Amino acid sequence: MAIFRLSKLLAYYAFIPAILAAQVGNTDPMTNQGLLGDLVGMPVSNLTNAGSLLRAWLLHSGSAIGPDNPEPQPDCAIDVCCPWQVSSVTVFTQVFKLIELSRYAVSKELSTLFVNSTTKECTDDARAAVRLGFHDAASWSKKSSAQENNGLQDFVGKLVDIHSRNPGVGAADLVQFAAHHGIVSCPQGPRIVFFAGRKDATVPAPPGLVPDVHDSAQNLIDLMMDKTINAQDLAALLGAHSTAKQFHIDEAQSGAPQDSTPGIWDTNFYNETLQTNATTGVFRFPSDIALSQAQNMSEPWKAFVGAQQFWNQEFALAYTRIGLLV
Repeated sequence: MAIFRLSKLLAYYAFIPAILAAQVGNTDPMTNQGLLGDLVGMPVSNLTNAGSLLRAWLLHSGSAIGPDNPEPQPDCAIDVCCPWQVSSVTVFTQVFKLIELSRYAVSKELSTLFVNSTTKECTDDARAAVRLGFHDAASWSKKSSAQENNGLQDFVGKLVDIHSRNPGVGAADLVQFAAHHGIVSCPQGPRIVFFAGRKDATVPAPPGLVPDVHDSAQNLIDLMMDKTINAQDLAALLGAHSTAKQFHIDEAQSGAPQDSTPGIWDTNFYNETLQTNATTGVFRFPSDIALSQAQNMSEPWKAFVGAQQFWNQEFALAYTRIGLLV
């Protein structure tokens, strides 16, 4: 859980704020869930560039997708982001600029794991990174297991090895950075801006905070509202199942994807989930089917069908919010 406070943005570069509590003004799943932590009530005039962007993105204004044509690299000796080697993910640095770095350790190691050298599609490790990022963030609750994380053990071991070789990188940041990297490693995946500065947790999260694929649509909506994720954001985030595979929900179909193109970050998942019968070889989660038809969810769900750019923009904003909850 992050415990850097937003006031640190005023003195310590562009590190993310603490998300110690959410102050949500309503319980309507169709409306924006507002600001988080120290951003609530802080005068806009007191914010840095990074803080202003976070404020806007939490209010669904602007784009959280980084530039395709980065600025030249800074000298590594003066740049706090050098350990990441951000060849594929945009990072905020101490000079408040969105830049790309290209020759340092973490991103290079992840790229080797995340991209199939033959097909250029994203791998099972990339899928695991995205899932781990969600599980890491989903354990947060504004009220504030092993079973929920089944299947992630192998990738977590690889991430632990990367962390041991890069002691300057925090474990909490590494989990979220890997998720960002996994997303953009898939063809058509958005390059979501990444913020560093989380503090590593010392105790595990309580059980029951990660969504269950067998739960009802309303329970899942309520669970995500408790994390300040409204229906539009939830619909956008669920599109990550476009590149997912299941291994343990039904072991007789282990390895079955959630849509017909699991190596590509596309919108096929939305359309295929709406169909009466599953596409051959595709395993659909009961929760996805229920949510695609639920009140407050069906319209945003349908809006993403065939709308790649729109979905990427909405996903980037939604993941920026959930990525600050860890």
